[in-house]
Amino acid sequence: MKDRYTYPALFAYEEGSDGIGVVFPDFPGCVSHGENEEHAMKGAQEALALHLWAMERDGGDIPEPSALKNLDYKEYEAPGVQLAAVLVNVWMALFREEMDNKSVTRAVTLPHWLDMRAKEAKLNYSQTLQDGLMARLGLEREINHKRGRRKTQTPA
Repeated sequence: MKDRYTYPALFAYEEGSDGIGVVFPDFPGCVSHGENEEHAMKGAQEALALHLWAMERDGGDIPEPSALKNLDYKEYEAPGVQLAAVLVNVWMALFREEMDNKSVTRAVTLPHWLDMRAKEAKLNYSQTLQDGLMARLGLEREINHKRGRRKTQTPA
């Protein structure tokens, strides 16, 4: 896995529309859009990072980026649409960390009496569940004081 990827994208400017469509020739199905060029670039970076992250997670082969001079525009040409090739750069180390620490919602079922006792004790359900899962899995939590972020470690 690389920490930085750069891939070509095509920005599609349609006559009569203020929006910009974004496609990645190397990744069919990886698309985005934006209201202006800045927003389109931000959306393109997010779409590319998410696409690459999913491929990494699933063990997919990540292709080498196509050279700008070798891009085939024919598939994307349409009347009233002007295309421009741009390079989109993503920094995956930061994106991976963000995805690893993204919160997920899980529904839990508790007996009523236990729920009432937990409320009386003013317990934080999310924190209590995290602590219980980490104890059950033999994991420890380390606080990174420089960044204020938590890092999970497996004890040695």
